[in-house]
Amino acid sequence: MNPFIQLGIRHDIVNAISELGFENPTPIQEQSIPVLLTGSNDFVGLAQTGTGKTAAFGLPLLELLDFEENYPQALVLCPTRELCLQITNDLKNYSKNVKNVHVVAVYGGASISDQLRQIKRGVQIVVATPGRMLDIINRKAIDFSQVKYVVLDEADEMLNMGFQEDIDNILSTTPDEKKTWLFSATMPAEVRRISKKYMDDPYELTMGTKNTGNANIEHEYYVVRARDKYAAFKRIVDFNPEIFGIVFCRTKIETQEIAEALIKDGYNADSLHGDLSQQQRDKVMKRYRERSLQLLIATDVAARGIDVNDVTHVINYSLPDEIENYTHRSGRTARAGKTGVSISIVNGKEIGKIRQIERVIGKKFVKAEIPTGFDVCEKQLFALVHKVHNVEVNEQQIEQYIPRIMDEFKDLSKEDVIKRFASLEFNRFLDYYKNAPDLNASFEDRPGREGAQGDRFNRTGMRSDFTRLFINLGSVDDFTRGDLLGYICNTTKIVGRTVGKIDVKGVYSFFEVANDDVNKVMEGFKGVDYNGREVRIEISGEGTSERRSGGSGYKGNRGGDRREGGFRSGGNREGGYRGNKGGGGFRDFSGKSREDRAERKRRY
Repeated sequence: MNPFIQLGIRHDIVNAISELGFENPTPIQEQSIPVLLTGSNDFVGLAQTGTGKTAAFGLPLLELLDFEENYPQALVLCPTRELCLQITNDLKNYSKNVKNVHVVAVYGGASISDQLRQIKRGVQIVVATPGRMLDIINRKAIDFSQVKYVVLDEADEMLNMGFQEDIDNILSTTPDEKKTWLFSATMPAEVRRISKKYMDDPYELTMGTKNTGNANIEHEYYVVRARDKYAAFKRIVDFNPEIFGIVFCRTKIETQEIAEALIKDGYNADSLHGDLSQQQRDKVMKRYRERSLQLLIATDVAARGIDVNDVTHVINYSLPDEIENYTHRSGRTARAGKTGVSISIVNGKEIGKIRQIERVIGKKFVKAEIPTGFDVCEKQLFALVHKVHNVEVNEQQIEQYIPRIMDEFKDLSKEDVIKRFASLEFNRFLDYYKNAPDLNASFEDRPGREGAQGDRFNRTGMRSDFTRLFINLGSVDDFTRGDLLGYICNTTKIVGRTVGKIDVKGVYSFFEVANDDVNKVMEGFKGVDYNGREVRIEISGEGTSERRSGGSGYKGNRGGDRREGGFRSGGNREGGYRGNKGGGGFRDFSGKSREDRAERKRRY
């Protein structure tokens, strides 16, 4: 029996959501649906984005409403057009086996006359952004006097965008006896106030700790000089060949310029911000959902409500002005129980903000190193090797060409063919990253300076009470930092907090352990093998990573002119490795400018 039936959802709706891939309810759905189905409580649900909140309130609404009647019985308010459309489509999909269900999306940027016609034909559920909803109310084109349920989705973001007054005006047109369901990822004071104002003794459900982040997200930060920010960003992207990510910027102009620079440099990227028309937004999102785009560059406001599966990385090109927004950004990845990485690119002055975010989300960030040119080349090479190894061969279609292919390669050995195929991609990266400079800023690594946690660092940037060790396992063994941490702890029986920074390379890695645990680690790995290969542990000397990387010029030219697409003050711009040497530079927008709230309200 489908678990949703046991929660009280009827068969025709369960059959529809089963076709959508709903097999087991998420924690927020499992705990909220039985409460909401009673229809007798106001409700506050706190849960991270990507945990299934739409179904948590949508399925109970479909059970409780009378679809024989064609007047508004439920109103769902949300902050953005994208989220409005997503909720509307979800509700229509959930109810496809139920007769006479009418759901209307009301949002700015689309024809208001079309929305008015849909409302006039009859509607039971209205999903709306506050600005457009208030416009329709002021035209006296809708009657909410019989509304039974009001849902405030992403309440914290609606308040952050300045919709408090609009929400007050909208809710004043609804009956006092209605039930209000509020869903939010965080619980700032403003959300607490709105719950007290509009609710009577609400049932409160918190999934995890208030304001904390998703446990399946790994948080990293890179410290760079402002002038190297774009170059460092591109190098991080190149180091993750399979990246499918969202890049967050602070302003619309920064979003647009970074997207244009990436496109010039040959990346599959585009921007999403408030200046785009609805048609342009839909086109960008269609390309992103179809994975024609690898990188979506967005502002906080524009990205709210984006629900795209399998986003691997969220990159904070600029940290958000308000710390709570970091939770919303990182929640774009690791959705529906999957894992993801949230990366922040910061300068030395922003380390304190990273510590503030750590306290809010309840998780530590990993300070990562911008990969060297050699690291990127190695990663791209093995990504190509894996792609060739796993490619699906259409035997029937390619069979006719095999004789000609074999004839072309008849004078080449198997090793020669492999070298040539690998070099097709590898040579471009090898040429581009030749003499690539070290982009890591040294704000935390100067002799005698205190680290962000008050720990003393030596001149290599390592805490003096930790020892750096070498291990002959790396990314070719399918290890991530998290995997390697678990492997070390399970093998040696040391606790994770005694392990410091972990650098996963191609065929080897480095990790730091507390000085007191060095012998325990060395002993723990004696006689251990991994997939038939003996595991070697050695104490790493200072600078070992560069020597073992076979640096051969990749980390050289520290003061050189090459900036990989960014530019120095007064210097020349350079294009990306992908064959566009004339473009790719852009202005640095690392300042504190913010979009005006009135502008956001106007657009939504």
